[in-house]
Parts: sequence; structure tokens; C-alpha cells
Amino acid sequence: MTGAITGDIIGSRFEFNNNLNVDFELFTNDCAFTDDTICTIAVADALLHKIPFADSLQHWCRKYPYPKGGYGGSFAQWIHLPCPKPYNSFGNGSAMRVSPCAWFSDDRARVLKEARWSAECTHNHTEGIKGAIAIADCIYQSRFGSQKHEIKELVTGEYGYNLDMTCDEIRRTNTFNETCQVTVPQAIVCFLESTDFESAVRLAVSIGGDSDTIAAITGSIAEAFYGIPEHIKIQALRYLPEDMKNILSNFYKQIK
Repeated sequence: MTGAITGDIIGSRFEFNNNLNVDFELFTNDCAFTDDTICTIAVADALLHKIPFADSLQHWCRKYPYPKGGYGGSFAQWIHLPCPKPYNSFGNGSAMRVSPCAWFSDDRARVLKEARWSAECTHNHTEGIKGAIAIADCIYQSRFGSQKHEIKELVTGEYGYNLDMTCDEIRRTNTFNETCQVTVPQAIVCFLESTDFESAVRLAVSIGGDSDTIAAITGSIAEAFYGIPEHIKIQALRYLPEDMKNILSNFYKQIK
């Protein structure tokens, strides 16, 4: 899940100011964690302490009410509801926060169930749930040695996403879009074209659109497939407050 957080931080300064090439400085003073990181931490905390996903999401998002880029409109309202209910969303929020579910168990069936539960407390539309489950499955498959062609076959066959496009093709026509239907396959294509963790995140930023979230989703898969270079991880963690770093540390201790 550090891969998702790293992608989020790197992509954060490009969400509303897209950069359509892979040549850019990874970390600057304009970078910050966004709602993607906060929600990822919330999912990890829920798993660690057996807290309902909705309760943990509300707790962390209320604790950090003004992240860079803000929260989506419907989700921003949901955060403050006394009895929150799902609102049939198919936004990419379900996919960007799901990565802890893919690491917390070595049982694929359990991973996919947790992914579903993490999504449906807000994103109970079939596409919102599918996006979360598909990304969790990509991470799970990467953890256990699946090759890229096998992951591609799984995603197209089981989840029905079209991955027959290139980053160059996406880049030429891409617009800002926050749905799972559009951004989940885009993020997977960026991972499939990459050669290492850094190139995956650079490709994700370079296609434009919802840069921080696409980079977070791509980074979450790339971490499982490649690992994260230590110097990149160290730089990313410098942007996080201590309470978030504590959740990360405890999470990785738990899954070892």
C-alpha cells in the first residue's frame, strides 16, 4: 500500500495541471498526500484493528478534513453523516484505497471479499465494486508471481476491462475522469507498459486525467510486482504525519 501512497504523492501536483510526459521531478514542495492516501490508511487501520470500513474512513477523513485537492462531493457529505449509507458510486475512490486488502491475507477469496467490503460501504455500484476487486486481484496476483500477460488475461477475462490500448493512445485523447470504468483500465495499462516501479508511476502521471489517483492505483500494483526502491520510499514517507506512518509500520509488521 506504500505504492499507492507514493503514487498519490507524486501525482498530487498534476491532478489539475496535467503533465503529458515522463520527464519530471518526482518529489517537490508542491507534492502532498491527498484523499487517496487518507482513505488507504483508513482501510489499513480497519483491517488492523477490526474496525468497520465505514467507521475508519469517517474517522480518518474527519481527522484530515482539508487534504490537497479536497474530497469528492458525495463522499465529502458521506464523511459527516451520523449513519452513513452507500450512495451507489462508481468513482475510482474504491480502487485507489483498496490495496491494503490485497496484502492482509494470502487467501485470494478472502482478499476479494475484503476488497468488496471496503468498496461497498460507499461505492456499492457494480462498477465501483468491480474496480476495487480487480485492482486487489492484480496486486494479489503480482504478490504471488503472476506474469504480466497472465494478469492481463485475468483482468480482461474475469473483469471485462479492455486493455488493448497503449499509454501513447490514452495520452492523446485523455480527459479528466474519476470513474472506475475509465481509470482502472488506464492504470493497469500503465503498469503493464512499465519496467520498474518508478517508470510505472511516471507513465501513470504522463497520461493526464486524474493524475494522483491513476498514479496511486498503478503504484499499488507496481509495488507488489517490483517492490519500491528504498530512496523513493524514504522520500514519500517524509510527506506523511506520524499517525499515518505508525499505521503503515504496524500494517507491514502484521503481514510479515
